[in-house]
Amino acid sequence: MQYCKKSLPCKSWLLKVILLLAFLSGQSFAADNDAGKARYQNPVIHADYSDPDVIRVADRYYMTSSSFNSAPGLPLLESADMVHWQLVGHALPQQLPLADFVQPQHGKGVWAPCLRYHNNRFWIFYPDPDQGIYVMTAEKFSGPWSTPHLLLAGKGIIDPAPLWDDDGQAYLVHAWAKSRAGFNNVLSLRRMNNEATRILDSAGQIIVDGNKLPNYKTLEGPKLHKHQGYYYIFAPAGGVEEGWQSVFRSRHIAGPYEDRIVMAQGASTTNGPHQGAWVQTPQGTDWFYHFQDKRAYGRIVHLQPMHWKDGWPVIGTDIDNTGKGEPVLSHAMPLAGNFPATEPATTDEFDQQQLGLQWQWNANWKATWFSQTARPDHLRLYTQYDTSFIAEKNLVNVPALLLQKLPAEQFTVDVKLDVSHLNNDGSSGLILYGLNYAWARGAAASAGARAIVSCLHQDSGGCCPMHRNYSGQPALA
Repeated sequence: MQYCKKSLPCKSWLLKVILLLAFLSGQSFAADNDAGKARYQNPVIHADYSDPDVIRVADRYYMTSSSFNSAPGLPLLESADMVHWQLVGHALPQQLPLADFVQPQHGKGVWAPCLRYHNNRFWIFYPDPDQGIYVMTAEKFSGPWSTPHLLLAGKGIIDPAPLWDDDGQAYLVHAWAKSRAGFNNVLSLRRMNNEATRILDSAGQIIVDGNKLPNYKTLEGPKLHKHQGYYYIFAPAGGVEEGWQSVFRSRHIAGPYEDRIVMAQGASTTNGPHQGAWVQTPQGTDWFYHFQDKRAYGRIVHLQPMHWKDGWPVIGTDIDNTGKGEPVLSHAMPLAGNFPATEPATTDEFDQQQLGLQWQWNANWKATWFSQTARPDHLRLYTQYDTSFIAEKNLVNVPALLLQKLPAEQFTVDVKLDVSHLNNDGSSGLILYGLNYAWARGAAASAGARAIVSCLHQDSGGCCPMHRNYSGQPALA
């Protein structure tokens, strides 16, 4: 099947999660955060960049996030002003192990990564809950990135964060996933060598035990820092939708640690708020990125002001002066100046040799799935023979789905299809895809006739025509 150039404008459509084979336009991402404004609005990115980690190098800001089973994975975003972001690449071309991700592995793959800059290199430590902790490095943020190295193998080892200490020692802190390890709510510390190629103490030690703290559950997502003689661990607890942001501090890296809740939902409309990153500007002001779980729209990115009080960070606005902040929806811009109002791309003319950076496949992709050279200014998707679709009669576990993130609560999808050579029993079009999916609009052919089709719900067994042409030839000329 073949997709041609977009026709522009618009904005309107509330529906579910991730998008297949289409173009987006209209109000999106951080539409209220126009260049030159004195204030910004949260979320700064209204899209599913789950578990964001952010660093500053010189006067630039860099972000990566979870990508789960999608390929390419580990999105790379860059900003000049902390509010407007641009997608500049992906660190992980294909998911490892390669054979495991030939098929979609929903809920698996790349969980919460940690981004750092050390020894003139960018580093990403990322967990696969079924494999362990991988490490990648790059001299330039946009890549190329090194092949992932499995630093720490094991099931349920998640949410890593390194620290290179002043005395030359290197450490790794991480959390645990109960679904794999059989336990959670604890943070572990391990020593590693400076090149992060091997762990020096295989057993490690638990340095924070949430089971010994009142009302703590699901302690995870640690980020380890050293600041003014203290070791600080920023870590959320309480669950993704209902939890809060805690900070632990100690004079010694192995503890004991004291704890404090530094941000909770309070009276705000921002649920969670969940894990993220502490970033300091060259001017010395402090900021904290975190995500908010917004169900079908994914985990969207917020930016909060942060200040220090009595040796503890306070995130957001501290209304009652207790040291516990709550999220703000609007705030003065972090940096003065007129910065370009960039945002991650959504539209694609398909006039380049490569797909736009916003596109991700549902599993490890193959070059035989598509072509951008078979017909100029068009994307041709080749019909796939997929046994999972034949057996399950739905698209949930089909790998050759071309997807991008929903960019806003309201947006317009604009797609053109050439269906003039659609084969009998063939179909093509647009779906919204997540925990379930909807066949939003497309075309199907049967007995030489073609019809426009749509379906608001797609259960197992199928209510809509799907790809039934398994000839291996392009469905459209």
